[in-house]
Amino acid sequence: MKIIAGNWKMNGTKQNLEKMIQDLSNVETNNKIILCVPFTMLCTESGKIGLGAQDISMHTHGAYTGEISAQMVAATGAKYVIIGHSECRQYHGDTNSTVRAKAELAIANGLIPIICVGETMDEKQAGKTMEIIESGVRESVPSDISTPIIIAYEPRWAIGAGLTPTSTEIADAHTLIANTLTDMGLDGTPILYGASVKGTNAAEIMSIPNVGGVLVGGASLKSDDFIPIITSVN
Repeated sequence: MKIIAGNWKMNGTKQNLEKMIQDLSNVETNNKIILCVPFTMLCTESGKIGLGAQDISMHTHGAYTGEISAQMVAATGAKYVIIGHSECRQYHGDTNSTVRAKAELAIANGLIPIICVGETMDEKQAGKTMEIIESGVRESVPSDISTPIIIAYEPRWAIGAGLTPTSTEIADAHTLIANTLTDMGLDGTPILYGASVKGTNAAEIMSIPNVGGVLVGGASLKSDDFIPIITSVN
């Protein structure tokens, strides 16, 4: 079984989500399907599809206009939340420290965090890929946890650029993450790959050791694009 998670980013409406859920209800798969959608859609009845948010506040409540707490997300019935996505790190100033704080709040409120780590183009060109990935895991993942979490490796330089790392680069990154998690007492934690995933490359990516699934961006918005990814592996 693989985890196929879609990140809708700032796209779609509740009607779009309802149609997607209907389309996915007819898909035969053993894979776990998650859709992380804008906050306005989280109360949608999703059947066998897991719903998640795309971020949460690092605060529990208070005068933080425009922010949404982990408790609020959990109250919708959602089960997952993406934390530390490359775009939140780039545009909202998320750091490993704030990601860790958010992940702790997610776990405390019964949510499963999908914690994202990955390197920028500048870091890649400086030869710091492995260093950035390992520090991202060690500094972003809360310690002493016994509830499930998910890690997503995002090569930040590839997202939205139509670029995909080589199979060797993906394998090296996922092996490092798996070894780091084992060292932290989190052996067996699912590790997703996310960046330019589509129906034509999903099966190959998910055949790489330690790749437990994919985090899909634009290709998760339309059934015709998303379903081939889901059905590319058992």
